[in-house]
Amino acid sequence: MSIRVFIADDHDILRGGLRVFIGAQRDMEVVGEAANGPDAEHGIQRTEPDVVLMDISMPGGGGLAAIAAAKRVRPETRFVVLTGHDQSGYVRAAAEAGASGYVVKSTVDTKLLTAIRAVAEGRSFMHAPAEQELVAPSVAPARAPTAGGSGTTPLSEREREVVARVAEGFTNAQIACELQLDLGSIETYRAAVMEKLGLTRRAELVRFALAFGIAGKQAP
Repeated sequence: MSIRVFIADDHDILRGGLRVFIGAQRDMEVVGEAANGPDAEHGIQRTEPDVVLMDISMPGGGGLAAIAAAKRVRPETRFVVLTGHDQSGYVRAAAEAGASGYVVKSTVDTKLLTAIRAVAEGRSFMHAPAEQELVAPSVAPARAPTAGGSGTTPLSEREREVVARVAEGFTNAQIACELQLDLGSIETYRAAVMEKLGLTRRAELVRFALAFGIAGKQAP
């Protein structure tokens, strides 16, 4: 029986290539595809795939939010995150959202089919450095990003929205489009958050978002 695969990625050319690549396998078939988070959620419910290939940075809330939402409705579906992000923080975010696999796009030709077959069988396939990251999690910052002012460095709701999307792999331009703000505002919010939290690198901000449950779901 073929493994039913659903592809969610906002790049048409990549989706087309994956459709041909996966469709050429005797034990796999592509049952649907989507270019954004909400369409992916609906498509997964409609087609009931065994495995979903999900990009992280997509319109409509991002791939991590789509994974978490789809898992609540269809927990038996397995997810492989297929992304250009190879930082370990994103691997942790994917695992916490409910993904069983993680493959960097630059290694698609050697890793993807193995990942699909592994997760379809109920196993995990996390491309390095995933395993090290999941076994030895980062130390979280000591200050919680509360919006109501109870923490030592409270973040506003808008700042939390920006942080969530940064952690999900969105660029500043994509965040501006998603939140309907100008690019300068996004850069200002991001700089303000980094200063509040005493952070200097994007990876630190990703770890912070993971530690306090900001990443992997749509911000309010």
